[in-house]
Amino acid sequence: MADQRRPRRPEFRTPAELEAAGGEALDPAEVSEVAHETAAALVGQGRASQDPALRERLVHLVDELGVATVAELWAQRPAVSLPGALWRLYMLREWVQRDPAGASADYTEGMKHADVAHVVAGAAEPPGPDEVRDLGDAIVRGVYEGDLAVALDRAAAFCRVIAVGRAHRADDRDGLDEEGAARATRTAGSLVTTAHDLERAAALWRDSRLT
Repeated sequence: MADQRRPRRPEFRTPAELEAAGGEALDPAEVSEVAHETAAALVGQGRASQDPALRERLVHLVDELGVATVAELWAQRPAVSLPGALWRLYMLREWVQRDPAGASADYTEGMKHADVAHVVAGAAEPPGPDEVRDLGDAIVRGVYEGDLAVALDRAAAFCRVIAVGRAHRADDRDGLDEEGAARATRTAGSLVTTAHDLERAAALWRDSRLT
């Protein structure tokens, strides 16, 4: 009978799990080492595997483990590092999965003003909720089955389109929803910062210096 077991993803143990197993708290240097080693293991084993089912499990890593578990390991790492970049890619996908309509609205507006970034991001047209959700999956999938630098650049471009769209939509709220407009403007600025960090990470990966 054929083996119907799910493909085994690389081991993913958080600092809390390691502390529980060892009985001693990890120091910050050890926490950092665990984060970087886990990121490298996931990327390395995912890219080496020819099993599409395993790669799909990696795309859905946050769905399986939960945001809190992934955050414990990667969220505090520097933005321009392998675990920091992976954290941003997965959180970008998580946001799109949770609010595809909002992502679609921001992207649709943004592509009018950021056509080059739109081309790099590679969203299908028209970029409806299903299309942007598929793009989020495709970007993360590219980490494991394509050029990781391209995946990072696509994510950066996606952030830039979303940021431009969100900023323009915030302008439309002026005088109607000042608090909402201010919040949208702030998050648009944060997305630009994220885009810049992802672009720097892509450049380091191309130079074999992203760790």
